Amino acid sequence: MNTKTILGVLLTLVFGLVPQTSANEPPTNIIFIFADDWGWGDLSCHGHPYVKTPNIDRLAKEGTDFHRFTVASGVCSPSRTAVMTGHFPARYNIDGHFAWVPSNAKRNMPDWLDPNAPLLSRFLKSGGYATAHFGKWHLANDMIPDAPFPSEYGFDEYGAFNCSGPQMYVHDDVKSAIPFIEKSQASGNPFFINLWIHEPHTPFHVDPKLQKHFAKLGEKDAIYAATLFHADLRIGQLLDALDRLNLAKDTLVIFSSDNGPARGAPDAPLTLGYDSATGLGYGIAAAKGVTGGRRAYKGALLEGGIGVPFIARWPGKIAADKVDKTSIFSAVDLLPTFCEIAGVKLPASYRPDGISQVATLKGKGTAIREKPLFWKTVAPWPARKTKPDHWVSYAVVSKNWKLVSNRDAKYVELYDLVADPLEMKNLNEKYPAKVTQLKKMLIQWQGTLPAKPTGDVFSNLRNPEKTK
Repeated sequence: MNTKTILGVLLTLVFGLVPQTSANEPPTNIIFIFADDWGWGDLSCHGHPYVKTPNIDRLAKEGTDFHRFTVASGVCSPSRTAVMTGHFPARYNIDGHFAWVPSNAKRNMPDWLDPNAPLLSRFLKSGGYATAHFGKWHLANDMIPDAPFPSEYGFDEYGAFNCSGPQMYVHDDVKSAIPFIEKSQASGNPFFINLWIHEPHTPFHVDPKLQKHFAKLGEKDAIYAATLFHADLRIGQLLDALDRLNLAKDTLVIFSSDNGPARGAPDAPLTLGYDSATGLGYGIAAAKGVTGGRRAYKGALLEGGIGVPFIARWPGKIAADKVDKTSIFSAVDLLPTFCEIAGVKLPASYRPDGISQVATLKGKGTAIREKPLFWKTVAPWPARKTKPDHWVSYAVVSKNWKLVSNRDAKYVELYDLVADPLEMKNLNEKYPAKVTQLKKMLIQWQGTLPAKPTGDVFSNLRNPEKTK
């Protein structure tokens, strides 16, 4: 038995795993591109009739397109919390987006994600990774001046908006990431980058030159198409930089979205709006996102709200030009997955809600998920006529089954996600025993959730009496 084999055996005995990289294999860099409100159907490779995304399509051609990925919420901040912590956001009372302080307090939410929570960035940094965040933050809000800066969450460098302090220009995400990549390469460090792009969230900061390319569509659709195309161009600049630096083969690149698409009313007037974090742009009337047949839109816990694009390229590890339509993969899985790829052993005290999906990334996934997934939000009941699918306050997925429930569980629907991934056939009357079982799982999970936020997560702008 040679020295290398002996070392591997010893590592297995001591740590329970073998490092993901050998002495001859460089560590894997990780770039996680997280779009904002990008619908599953808003890609050329997903059949959109006029949106052009050649660079994201290139990722799909050179990697695997996972059709069954879901985020942990139908809105922004909870989904981002799940990525950063590997936990369901309800564990932190983060059930909606971070807004200004009175709104957070009214909804029994903290004012920011606790910097002392277990964090993906901090775990990877402990494993020798250079860490950076560029783009949208929204784990606080720019209207809360005493919120922690992103640098307090385990990032060596950051440029961000929707955070306290200076706001990064909305289109400087890739422009900031490339020098960080170059510096990390020069120093010999593997790197992890959160590249959380703004598009296609309102307001739409459209480039008029790009909008002209889509002028035949009409103004609203042209704004939407040009906005997505601009984001795709920047992703192309990132991919070109990896090629130029000979880093593509050693870098896992993932494109996904924090929730399903927003959708403006057909007759809504096109107006300009000002966002304190990103500036002036067009409003919701230009939101033309599509879900690829999934029910509901942004804000909902049906698949249109939480089923989002997830395309992963990792040359030599992830199959090229492949579509995976069966493997159920969640945002809470990203932390354990990335840590396994990085060879980072998670602390014994940390209990992720997700599971490592390295095998799934490598094409060895399964349609049956053993570990359940849970969702919590606040949704109206009865359902509004204008949004008939936006009534779900709780959801659970166990193996192939998904149960969705209104706020008091007096109305539920049941779906077989393997046979019916678009949630078209409600089976609650056909399988009452399964309904009972999943409702019990939901009740048990709800019992593990905190009654209110805890920790140093409240702004000084709050009434101190309300934080006791």
